[in-house]
Formats: sequence, structure tokens, C-alpha cells
Amino acid sequence: MSQGAKGVRFAELFRESNETRVSVVLDLDGGTKQDITTGIGFLDHMLTLMAFHGCLDAGIEAEGDLNVDDHHTAEDVGIVLGRALREALAESEPIERFGDAAVPMDEALVLAALDFSGRGMLFFDHQFRREKLGELSTECIREFLRAFAAHAGMTLHVRVLAGANDHHIAEAIFKAVGLALHRATRRKDRPGSTSTKGTID
Repeated sequence: MSQGAKGVRFAELFRESNETRVSVVLDLDGGTKQDITTGIGFLDHMLTLMAFHGCLDAGIEAEGDLNVDDHHTAEDVGIVLGRALREALAESEPIERFGDAAVPMDEALVLAALDFSGRGMLFFDHQFRREKLGELSTECIREFLRAFAAHAGMTLHVRVLAGANDHHIAEAIFKAVGLALHRATRRKDRPGSTSTKGTID
């Protein structure tokens, strides 16, 4: 695990368990490079969308026990990516902290809103119609987002406002989260804490 110099919002992490091996390289001020291979094609596609719209350079590699199922890989990628985001922000100047985005994808419409409160929580109540999108179980979308929010230390709300096509809904979710991340992690012009308490915890 390593971290760039003060002011450089970069993190590189590796996590290995009996179920997965996950490595993440993250630069919050890039946005042109996304190299993502998890062994689950649809998850790769969604993470690429999130990183692109979040203006993040992201390198993510994962090897998991996909012969069992996709749950461990999706969750553990969320864990490591969340930790990388938290670490990359550790040396950042004050950030905007709050971010939100409403994203349409054809008939689908999704709202994502987040707060880097230090208290990682997910609020997401959508039930997909399909069991799988590609090789990704749709229930793993929630598991990824839950792990990502918990380990990034952010409160994340995702609301599906409209939609009939699960692929479109999933795309809108990840694009909305990416855009909200970009808005929340921008450096803040006003000096001082982002909380009236003087600290985030």
C-alpha cells in the first residue's frame, strides 16, 4: 500500500483473501485511463462507466472464486476501491463533500446523492427484474455499492426513479454514482472544514 505526496490524490492498494485477490490503482485527478479486469465482463463495463464519469483514472484487477459465484469478487472489489478512494482523499485539500446527479439512460432515470461524512452507509432499495446482467448477478450491484460506500466512508443514496430495462437502469446507476463522486471530490474554494462541527467523523 502506498500513497502519493501531499496534494496528490492517489492510492494503490492490494488485498488478498482465500476467495479473491484485488488490486486497485486510483488517481482522482485523471479521468482518461480506465483499465479494469475483474473476470466479470458486465462489472468491468459498469466500473468503467463510473470511473469515466467520475473523472477518475482507475486500474482494477481482480481474481476471484467465480467457480463458486460472483458475490465475493463484486463485494471485494467494492471494499478495495472504497479504501483506495478514502486513502486518496486523506491528503486532499478540503473537498466539496456533497455530490449528486440525476442521470437518464433512455427510459431509465436514476438519482445518486452522497456525502463523505466518514460514516459509510448505503440506501438502495431497487429490485431488478432479471437475475443476471451478463455474468453479473443483479443482487451483486447492491453488494458492490454497499461495500464501496462502507469502506470509502460515504453515505450513498441511490434511487431508481424510472425504468423498465435492467441494463439501462444499471448503467444509469453507475453513471450517476460516478458523476456524484466527481462533484463531491472536487477541491473546495472556501477554506476550512466541510462540517460546522470542525471535523468529519
